[in-house]
Amino acid sequence: MPCLSVTALRKSLFVQPLNVKTMPALLFLLMAVSGSQVHADSMSDLIAQKYTQPELAVPAARISTRSSIQRTQSSYQAPTVNYSTTATNYPTTRSLTKNTPTVRYPNNNTRYTISEPVANNEYNYNSQPTRTAMQPTINTNYRYPTVQRKMPSVLPAFLSNSYDNVDSKYLPLLSNAEAYSSPAAREVMSTARAMSLNERTIIQGGCWDYLNAVFNRAGVTKNTVHNGVYEQGPYASSNEIEVGDWLYYINHGYNDIEHSGLFVGWVDESAKQALILSYAGESRQEPARYRVYDLSHVYQIMRPTA
Repeated sequence: MPCLSVTALRKSLFVQPLNVKTMPALLFLLMAVSGSQVHADSMSDLIAQKYTQPELAVPAARISTRSSIQRTQSSYQAPTVNYSTTATNYPTTRSLTKNTPTVRYPNNNTRYTISEPVANNEYNYNSQPTRTAMQPTINTNYRYPTVQRKMPSVLPAFLSNSYDNVDSKYLPLLSNAEAYSSPAAREVMSTARAMSLNERTIIQGGCWDYLNAVFNRAGVTKNTVHNGVYEQGPYASSNEIEVGDWLYYINHGYNDIEHSGLFVGWVDESAKQALILSYAGESRQEPARYRVYDLSHVYQIMRPTA
């Protein structure tokens, strides 16, 4: 239905002739139009009133950052821990009527006593540990033992004969010197042994000439490792001398003259007694011989070098 204003509606009502049947409908329509006009007028007034009212100022909000929560002081205290160690008391088994073995283990302070057998063939162990701290004892005077090489019980074939220029009790020392020496010294020792015991070689000259011939035949050179002067020194200590060394020393067994020989080994190192291959030479037609000499004053050492 098209929307009609109140004035137009009224005019239409008065212009047209009234019909009795249409009268109630017209009255209802008139009432509805009047109510709508009133409602529209009131809405217009409200809108106009809204735009005409002044805006109210909103007060600024105050924000506090301070907390209102109050901390309470705790009265809790951590318990004190006692780490002290007390001795452990172990239960003691029943007393024994006979001697019982005590087992001790190396590097352990705990002793275990085996009691008599009880029921079911079980044994009770009475453990008595001690808590005494073990302090290591350092012996500064300890000296490592000197390794003594075992002499061969059976001599090699080249030493199985009888010789007049070496005592038979020194044959193991002679064999050991050849077996446990440096390659150059081994060549010198085997060459000297062959020339003196097997070949019984005679050299024109003295001790120096004989040892020089031994070194030349062995094919080695001489390296001076200690150099002193006769009757002046300095003299070498026993730990400087090795097997196969060509030594110059004072011969205390023969008027303290200077002499030279080939070192074989120590017979008594503390007394400076050593087995030496010595050659008398000169006009004596005798092979070199192995004898014990006093090496208290060795003033020159020449070592074989390959």
